[in-house]
Amino acid sequence: MIVGLDADPALAERTARRIGACPCRVELSAANAARVDSPDDAFDLIFCHQTFHHIVEQEAAMAEFFRVLRPGGILLFAESTRRYIHSLPIRLLFRHPMEVQKSADEYLAMIRRVGFAVPEGSISLPYVWWSRPDFGFLERIGFPLPAKREETLVNVAAIKPRMVAVD
Repeated sequence: MIVGLDADPALAERTARRIGACPCRVELSAANAARVDSPDDAFDLIFCHQTFHHIVEQEAAMAEFFRVLRPGGILLFAESTRRYIHSLPIRLLFRHPMEVQKSADEYLAMIRRVGFAVPEGSISLPYVWWSRPDFGFLERIGFPLPAKREETLVNVAAIKPRMVAVD
């Protein structure tokens, strides 16, 4: 079963045809990620793709993800960082809550802070051309990628531990 949560109550209407074509059961709910109406340990996998840069209550939303994910479950988290969201093209074309944007390290710290385990091999920091200030132009004309840079994207496969330590 696939459960989808979105802040837009019209999501089910817009996706009805695709839901009907899905070979498994699909449930959609209009919900705030910081207050998920699901029981503890309800999900095996949470796929969160390019969502957090739209969420104001990021810490609360991450805590909710931890709560509703079963022990041993996996959070797949892919997010644009502050460096990308604050870039001129994105600022001109889109509206985001700028005061909550985070760096890759800050997103990783938030994920760990709520209790997720983040094995080093489960982190990817792609520096794709469309996320760079120059849209990859300097690389195309022969310049190497900068060795030191502020990452624009972060991808993580985090695990909810099977046993949570009690202080």
